Amino acid sequence: MPIAELNEADRAALLAEFPGWTLREDGKAITRTFTFADFNEAFGFMARVALYADKADHHPEWFNVYNRVEMTLTTHDAGGLSARDAAMARFIEGIV
Repeated sequence: MPIAELNEADRAALLAEFPGWTLREDGKAITRTFTFADFNEAFGFMARVALYADKADHHPEWFNVYNRVEMTLTTHDAGGLSARDAAMARFIEGIV
């Protein structure tokens, strides 16, 4: 079953729900940078997200340096944002 891309109204609702996230210029992804106290806290966050991502079969794009984690959510199979990204953002916001 194909994964549907979020429409403009759904993308706006997602950003309203999670104001810490930013819509990428092309409208196909959301991004956010998280800053933690130290590397251990950043790595622990990444480990929790990784466990969720594996179960959800939906994996973020991310970059980590010391206490900073830069994250991008998009669904390649949908060609942009999907309900999977919204669910991932909800999980992430719940653990931050």
